[in-house]
Amino acid sequence: MFSKRRELEEADIDITAFMNLMIVLVPVLLMSMVFNHIAILELNLPDLTGAQTSSAEENRQLEVVLRESAIEVYYPSGRLVKTIDNIEGKEPEASRHDFKTLSTVLQEIKRKLAASNVDKRDALLLSEAGVSYQSLVSTMDALRSAKTVVVADEVDVELFPEISLGDAPKKGGKS
Repeated sequence: MFSKRRELEEADIDITAFMNLMIVLVPVLLMSMVFNHIAILELNLPDLTGAQTSSAEENRQLEVVLRESAIEVYYPSGRLVKTIDNIEGKEPEASRHDFKTLSTVLQEIKRKLAASNVDKRDALLLSEAGVSYQSLVSTMDALRSAKTVVVADEVDVELFPEISLGDAPKKGGKS
């Protein structure tokens, strides 16, 4: 009779210790996790077909030459619009590029093109060999979009999102 009684009873599993462990372990693992954000920039290579567009204004190339000492903006190709000198830091090595002024110049060019009813979306970014990677990416960001205020809200405005890369000509050479 005692053997039947033992078979019918079910053993209780005590999971309190396991639940306590999970309550502590899950937040610790989540806090120690590294979240990576990978951004992909699409670059467009020039067409090899040499396709012609309808307007002469659309054929003009916007060039931004990124040098260690300054940024030069040419529009149309070969005509210097502005040379933007570096911002000097407190230390001699702390000078950096002035992307805010670059953005202002690009916005003005985009405004003039919009006034002429030209929808230009491409730009050519030419960089010297010694320019840092971060400067190159920041220049691409300034070329793609700009922040502006619309009705008390800061929004991104598209400038020239189709960016092609190339090597900068030697200083004093034709762009």
